[in-house]
Amino acid sequence: MISANDLTSAELAALLHFHADAGVEWLLEEEAVDRFAEFAAMKAARQGTRPAAQPRAETPPPATRPAAQPERRQAAQPVAAPMSPRSAPAIPDEQAVEQARFAAESARSLNELKTALEAFNSCNLKNSARSTIFASGSAEGRVMVIGPMPSADDDREGLPFAGRIGQLLDKMLGAIGLQRDGILLTNVIPWRPPGNRAPSAPEVEICRPFIERQIALAEPKALLLLGNFTARHFFESNETIHGLRGQWREVTIAGRTIPAIASLHPQELLTAPINKRLAWNDLLTFKSRIDAGDSD
Repeated sequence: MISANDLTSAELAALLHFHADAGVEWLLEEEAVDRFAEFAAMKAARQGTRPAAQPRAETPPPATRPAAQPERRQAAQPVAAPMSPRSAPAIPDEQAVEQARFAAESARSLNELKTALEAFNSCNLKNSARSTIFASGSAEGRVMVIGPMPSADDDREGLPFAGRIGQLLDKMLGAIGLQRDGILLTNVIPWRPPGNRAPSAPEVEICRPFIERQIALAEPKALLLLGNFTARHFFESNETIHGLRGQWREVTIAGRTIPAIASLHPQELLTAPINKRLAWNDLLTFKSRIDAGDSD
């Protein structure tokens, strides 16, 4: 086994990135846990629920009955140390969804919404995520790019579209004259699901009020939706991204209709570079629409 002391800083960083991409969220518990005490408590609980076995011993005749022995005291069982308190994971339900709606609708600006989202604790996804990922950039450009959920790089850096995915997206947007700091970048889900799994339906519903409020407050003139999950979420369709991409559709948020177009996520382009031509066509279509809106 190779010791960590034998690795260079670059090798250690690469190893940590590998574990993070594989879904390892932490290496050590935040609080010390006495596993011996846990085992003793479990053993004592099991013994307490089992009926004591009654020994079946025959009474010896009077002549051979042994002399009375002094009563032995049963050895005291070790007392298990109290387990460290841990907050139980919050499972999204109707009450949690209502709390999310109230928190989102109470925000009157993007800054207030960010504060409300960071203080919201009624979704179990937040318990395993390192960061709460909120919109970054500027709403003044009135262009909004929305992805599905944070990646491992997003979760580490606390920003949407970080790492290699973000670098590719910056190049894609730069090719049509858009800069990261001049538009708004965000995700449908603000917390990275453990192991990059797909969020459950209840988790999606509890995050819905926050992403819809972001859109309502930013008032974009057009939406660029990246990836299969994002397109299905807003277009309410079960088609794949290849069936949904490249076509302008209307999304209604808070009573306001916004034109939206879906395209391939940068992660899909890194996996299958041949699809970059499809994404490029989508970007040109998107540019034509926002340029036409600027001239009106």
